[in-house]
Amino acid sequence: MFPMVTGFMNYGKQTIRAARYIGQSFIITLSHTNRLPVTIQYPYEKSITSERFRGRIHFEFDKCIACEVCVRVCPIDLPIVDWKFEKDIKKKQLLHYSIDFGVCIFCGNCVEYCPTNCLSMTEEYELSTYDRHELNYNQISLSRLPMSIIGDYTIQTIMDSTTQMKKEKSLSSRTITNS
Repeated sequence: MFPMVTGFMNYGKQTIRAARYIGQSFIITLSHTNRLPVTIQYPYEKSITSERFRGRIHFEFDKCIACEVCVRVCPIDLPIVDWKFEKDIKKKQLLHYSIDFGVCIFCGNCVEYCPTNCLSMTEEYELSTYDRHELNYNQISLSRLPMSIIGDYTIQTIMDSTTQMKKEKSLSSRTITNS
């Protein structure tokens, strides 16, 4: 064949190949338009955490038996548990419990191995402060629930209904014992 004809044929094949690649890239680009955005505007929008998210630790002082299992299973021996032995009741009395979240690695071992379930992980992840000493939480600050749980209507409704059921139960038990 003539060299000019073969040149036009190669040019035509290359043009068709380029058009095919451009068409494929447009199809891929258009398929991404239906997806949700990945980036969020952080201070104004909060990311939704999973149900197994390991955030700040919540502590219930009344349930703790001062067994120190949380200290033993912690890879960095972080929780500080102060207690004294009461001879008259022959049990440990918890005096002070604190965790320094500036050092905590949020592994969740303390929550997992606690025999009385007095520790739990919350969904609170905003722990930033200007002073690192503010990250040392004592038993009072550990017992506070995060604002996301306090403001949640469904959890508040469940809390109210359980307290109402306890009141009704105590009233019914009073009437049974008095009769």
